[in-house]
This record gives sequence, structure tokens and C-alpha cells, in this order.
Amino acid sequence: MKHALALVAALSATCAASPAFASQQLAQQKNCMACHATDKKLVGPSFKDVAAKYAGQKDAADKLAQKVIKGGAGVWGPVPMPANAQVSEAEAKQLVQWVLSVK
Repeated sequence: MKHALALVAALSATCAASPAFASQQLAQQKNCMACHATDKKLVGPSFKDVAAKYAGQKDAADKLAQKVIKGGAGVWGPVPMPANAQVSEAEAKQLVQWVLSVK
């Protein structure tokens, strides 16, 4: 019984970490990491800074998902974010949920 509880706890921890890892992996696959980093500014803002800026805004996820797909300019300075036509709406939402969870 003791080993079963330990196994359940280990599996729960793995499953809980999987969505975050999967989203970071998706960010790498979709070339987000070419311009963004988790904790420092590159060409664009860090994901941590994006999460802080949009924390508590109800419409942030939808607004940012559209920016991922269509691109944007002026919010973080003069360098525009290009459109990412290779990112589906579902992928954009998954990416944005992960970005907004970065602490």
C-alpha cells in the first residue's frame, strides 16, 4: 500500500508538470523562443514580463492568442511581433495559457 501511494504521488506530479513542459516544447517548435525567453528580454519581452503585465486581465488570453497569430506592434517598444500563420488558434491558446502561467 505504501508503494502504491508513492507511485500515485509520482504519477500525479508527472502529469501536473506535463502541460507546462508540453507548452514550452510547443513554444520551441513554433519558434517563439527565437525572440522570447522565459525570464529575460531578447528581441521581445520575456514570458515572465508578459505574464506580469497581463495578470488579472480577463480578456488577456484571447487578446494575446490573436497577437500570436496576427502579430502586433507598439506594446513592448518599436520592434513589431510578426504574424505566425503556422500557429493554429488552439496552439495559440495553449501557448498563451502557458505564458500567462510563467512566474
